[in-house]
Amino acid sequence: MLFWIITAVLTFAVAVLLLYPLWRASAPAIDVDRAGEEAVYRDQLRELERDKAQGLISAEQAEYARAEIGRRLLAVAGKGAEAPVRTGRHRMAQIFILLCLPLIGLGFYLETGSPGLKDQPLAARLENPGNNIDLLVAKVERHLAQNPEDGAGWDVLAPIYFRGGRMGDAHMAYRNAIRLSGPSAARYAGLGEVIIAENDGVVTADASAAFEAALKEQPDNPRAEFYLALGFEQAGKQDEALAAFEALAAKSPADAPWLPLVKQHIAMVSGKGPVAAQGDAPGNPSEADIAAAQDMSAQDRTAMIRGMVDSLDAKLKENPDNFEGWMRLVRSYAMLKEPDRAVDALNAAFKTFPANGKQGAQLADLGRQLGLPVEDVKQ
Repeated sequence: MLFWIITAVLTFAVAVLLLYPLWRASAPAIDVDRAGEEAVYRDQLRELERDKAQGLISAEQAEYARAEIGRRLLAVAGKGAEAPVRTGRHRMAQIFILLCLPLIGLGFYLETGSPGLKDQPLAARLENPGNNIDLLVAKVERHLAQNPEDGAGWDVLAPIYFRGGRMGDAHMAYRNAIRLSGPSAARYAGLGEVIIAENDGVVTADASAAFEAALKEQPDNPRAEFYLALGFEQAGKQDEALAAFEALAAKSPADAPWLPLVKQHIAMVSGKGPVAAQGDAPGNPSEADIAAAQDMSAQDRTAMIRGMVDSLDAKLKENPDNFEGWMRLVRSYAMLKEPDRAVDALNAAFKTFPANGKQGAQLADLGRQLGLPVEDVKQ
């Protein structure tokens, strides 16, 4: 019953809001212009009588002027008599709002709604969330608020947080799951991926440590092996990266979903294929760039990469607030075996992102991985 009362009140309020402009439009309007004209002509008549009394004009001239002013005054008064009173205007619209809109809304709700459905309080929905992911997460979160030492709950939430882009929550959940439920390859690998996501795709020292711990739990974990190889590649350690990627490719099944990506990195590191389109590629080439590089010689491919890196360098000079761009530029110069230019890029990046900040710390960490003199740069 309460639902219908609230619905009726809301319907009445909406009807009033819609009718108010129409009611205002139906009110008789005051013709301000007509009233002003009448006042002017009446003033002219009074002025004419004063001029006649003072002898400024003759009686004949006064009579002629009085007739002309009177004619104009009658014409203005006639305009007001001809103007219709606007009562009854928009009557069909008012009837539609008062009768048709509520009936249409009621019919639509009775057809598609569920007026007989019982109330579903949050507590009851949490007890039986079905396939609603948001309710499932809320249920587990409420359980963990009361039982924070339940490692299984953190284990369930961690990958859900990660897929939902809640990296801070995912990091905490993986740490708690490892602490409470013990180490496992899946938990350490998941933690490593979260750390990479938090650092804009950079395989940091913390991420590498997580993947190494995953390999201790499961020596043939392809996810951990791939990211460790990627860490070597980002650090400019081409030989170690090539060996790690080739080892992973050799032990992977022919239909492994990660194998094409591994082969792509092997081609890039060895200089026999196009630059990968991932965020760690120099200058972030487009798909067209990658396709064009397929038929290039090694010299031409290097020239193309050089062009993309130079273009990125020029863009960063115009827009130094692009943190991810600085990360790519430093890695790119390291991959091109130009440590001096990598140091210069770090030095320029620290001007916008000081080393004592979060992003500056990531730049410093990347410089250390690449073997650059980070301390000298920061000074």
